[in-house]
Amino acid sequence: MKIAVMDGQGAGLGQTLIKKMRQNLPGDWIIIALGTNTCGTSKMVRSGATIGMSGEKAFCAFCRREAIDCIIAPIGILQPGSIHGEITESMTHAFTQLSCKKYILPVHHPKLLIPCTADIPIKQFIDDIITDLKKVCS
Repeated sequence: MKIAVMDGQGAGLGQTLIKKMRQNLPGDWIIIALGTNTCGTSKMVRSGATIGMSGEKAFCAFCRREAIDCIIAPIGILQPGSIHGEITESMTHAFTQLSCKKYILPVHHPKLLIPCTADIPIKQFIDDIITDLKKVCS
């Protein structure tokens, strides 16, 4: 199984997700950290990612050439200019063109309301993703 985890800024969400995946999923699964910057990418690699890639060019090239089973990303990947300007149009386009399963994390923001998710902690969304990925193992 080959899973990509995309995150930006300090990659706190990506780190949490990768640690949880390493604790609960088979150790031979490949986890690729896709960071919008080198700081975030290195934190995700230290959290257990198999390999990391940073920046717009690396992200877009990865999406074009790699065959992956799924990708997990914050909802900001769907909107160019989000994650404090770290997401570009090229990144959004590359992400939407992927044919693999996509898990979108509805990260809360004061100016963005995703109905029915406001009271659900991000930990629950991560647990739901892990549960879904475990189904592949069985």
